[in-house]
Amino acid sequence: VQLQASGGGLVQPGGSLRLSCAASGFTLDYYAIGWFRQAPGKEREGVSCISSSGGSTYYADSVKGRFTISRDNAKNTAYLQMNSLKPGDTAVYYCATTECGLRIGPPWVGGQGTQVTVSS
Repeated sequence: VQLQASGGGLVQPGGSLRLSCAASGFTLDYYAIGWFRQAPGKEREGVSCISSSGGSTYYADSVKGRFTISRDNAKNTAYLQMNSLKPGDTAVYYCATTECGLRIGPPWVGGQGTQVTVSS
């Protein structure tokens, strides 16, 4: 039972990436999904989350207007579209089940992350 993040890579400032979060061993339908990131020497940051139905979303101020979270329950997958990337977005990104409301909760069931590096 885990969530596997993929889609990371090296991108220039201003570029875009789309991360995917695929579930194995369980169905995502009943769970809110969150994206988290952690850069070396920094605390974990809850970036965004989406409710189980997809009707509610949350974004950290640091990514609001640049990142878009979505999900496709038929594919058992969630996504994070990242546009206008900045060097400060460099981190390991991972997805996990969580609580999602006015704020993002802590990560519960997750898995390995994917490295995002924004550099010229």
